[in-house]
Amino acid sequence: MDDEQQRELREGAGDAFSSAFELIVTPTLFGVLGWFIDSQIGLFPLFTLVLTLLVLGYETWKVFSRYNADMDAELEARRATYGSAGSTGEVGA
Repeated sequence: MDDEQQRELREGAGDAFSSAFELIVTPTLFGVLGWFIDSQIGLFPLFTLVLTLLVLGYETWKVFSRYNADMDAELEARRATYGSAGSTGEVGA
């Protein structure tokens, strides 16, 4: 495995770890904030559930959007490479 592949592997692992961290920690923090608001107002599950589910939905959407953008960029890079691979454009000889 060369240096470029090792760098890509470490970068991918770091991206996966940060996404997993965001998917767990951010909704938890907002859930705790909702629990605090509920305890002050007396509406226990309302803000806890609403804030947790809202942030969890946003984080999930953000992960899928980033994934789709990365896959589109990879597809475009492969298409550019495929087109410049030295083909003459002729289908059959």
